[in-house]
Amino acid sequence: MRIGIDIDGVLTNREQFQFDYGAKYCFDNNIKYDVDPSEYNTGGIFNLNETQYKDFWDKYLEFYAINEKAIPFSSEVLNKLKTDGHEIIIITARWTTERKDDVGEKMRNIVKTWLDENKIIYDDLIFSLEDKLSWCIDNKIDVMIEDEPKCITSVSTKIPVICFDATYNRQCEGQNIIRCYSWYDIYNKIKGGI
Repeated sequence: MRIGIDIDGVLTNREQFQFDYGAKYCFDNNIKYDVDPSEYNTGGIFNLNETQYKDFWDKYLEFYAINEKAIPFSSEVLNKLKTDGHEIIIITARWTTERKDDVGEKMRNIVKTWLDENKIIYDDLIFSLEDKLSWCIDNKIDVMIEDEPKCITSVSTKIPVICFDATYNRQCEGQNIIRCYSWYDIYNKIKGGI
């Protein structure tokens, strides 16, 4: 089986990072907020305007990309899946190949280094657009592991999606959506034939 795997929210804990660093950003910038955990991005979570949202990620993206640790057992489970004969295809919308400038290239290199440092094995690494459905179809992905609600909804129209549980994706339900809560939960579902 060819398994597509997202990075942010699947291999990293994007949700907790945004809660922690979003609150700090608001504190440092004297921004009053109410946390809305049902929102996917920092702007929605803290009701930031577009300028504040951009400023947040300008300040923290590189730090996040370099320092955020892999979710427990992700590397171990990916090794098991590979040993079982599955192909691992990382598909991330982080700094797509459309961004041709030095910043885009730097961030793509940070992703590759992060995967190596966290012992995340893979057969292919695809920098995609945010809507990953066409990338999944073009790369013959049999199942996608994803956390982003729009991607879950879109991809699940054609192929099964393992929804890595987060507060912001609890509304995602459907015939092709399989909710999982940890990497060993994912492994057990795949081993059992999903």
